[in-house]
Amino acid sequence: MVKPEAGTAALDNEIMAERASSLGAAEAKVIAAMSALATAGTDNTTALAHGRSVVWAYFVHRELIGFRQHTEVIQSLNIPPEVIAGLGAIEKRQ
Repeated sequence: MVKPEAGTAALDNEIMAERASSLGAAEAKVIAAMSALATAGTDNTTALAHGRSVVWAYFVHRELIGFRQHTEVIQSLNIPPEVIAGLGAIEKRQ
C-alpha cells in the first residue's frame, strides 16, 4: 500500500535541510563581514555598508524561515550597533 505522507515527509526533510544549509551560508557571510569590519573599523564606510547589507539579508532570511527575534544572534555574532542602526538603508547611487 502506498502512503503519500511518507513521500511528503521525505520532501519536508529535504526542504528543512536546504533551509538549514542556506541559513548557515548566510551566517558565514555575516561572520566574515563582521571580521572584516572589526579589522577595518566602523569608520570605514565601505566595510560598514557591506556589513549592513549582509546582516540585513541574513535577518530577512531568518524571518522567512520563522525566526523573528534577532537579539541572540546580534550578541553571539558581535554585530556592532553601527551596523544595526543602518539596516535596510540604501545608499544613494551617483
